[in-house]
Amino acid sequence: MGRLVTRVKHLFSGGPATREQLMESLVYAQSQGLLDQDALDTIQRVLQVSDLQVRDIMIPRPKMVVVDRDSAPETFLPVLIESAHSRFPVIDGDRDKVIGILLAKDVLRHFNGSDSSFNMRDMLRPAVFIPESKRLNVLLTEFRANRNHMAIVVDEYGGVAGLVTIEDVLEQIVGDIEDEHDTDEEEDMIRQRGQNEYIVKALVPLEDFNEYFQVSYDSESHDTVGGLVVQGFGHVPKRGESIQLDQMRFDVLNADSRRVHLLKVRIVATSESGDSSPPTL
Repeated sequence: MGRLVTRVKHLFSGGPATREQLMESLVYAQSQGLLDQDALDTIQRVLQVSDLQVRDIMIPRPKMVVVDRDSAPETFLPVLIESAHSRFPVIDGDRDKVIGILLAKDVLRHFNGSDSSFNMRDMLRPAVFIPESKRLNVLLTEFRANRNHMAIVVDEYGGVAGLVTIEDVLEQIVGDIEDEHDTDEEEDMIRQRGQNEYIVKALVPLEDFNEYFQVSYDSESHDTVGGLVVQGFGHVPKRGESIQLDQMRFDVLNADSRRVHLLKVRIVATSESGDSSPPTL
């Protein structure tokens, strides 16, 4: 153990001055057997989380599963059961009017042998509102400190833009967290963020990507959109790198030394793409 500590101290003597130098030191440490590959990838994703904003990973407003304050139990209970979520924003007639969070366990506890009338307001937990620009590392710290698991995301005008959960943040560090209720439907993997801008998980099958965007990238050579992008770069790209493939621009939002995890995809107008577009892969 003493020799190992000495080697680590020697490795970081002088200290890295930039994040790039830190990553170079960590990659060297991995090559010397001081870190395993999984640890290196996790550290890399942890560092990248501070660069991501809530808007990059949030569930957009149209995809939110909500409960109306005035809904009768026979109306909202099927929604709770079908979605299999544990927390639900409660609205007052409009998605911009989120008045609290309803926990499925509170509802189940109430109806478990209870004959009393149901009062939605009595069960509401306070809703936490955060801006789209909040950094994920800051949000994770707040989630842990306040023991919250969900936050409502608001835009610059105060309207509801979407929601984010602690699971969404943790997935940027440890990878996708799946349970028996998760699906691989493309709408869960491709999220529209603007008129021509989308957030796309790199694991999206390329066939589904082609169908969604009505494009024709070679799905015989690449199984996923991440594989397409890596092939286009000719190496595993780092966060912040970008590439244009035909009419689409891909910006890497999250990646480690082995694979790409999250992409921002923008449909580029023909006039923007210039005369020398890369060939279709």
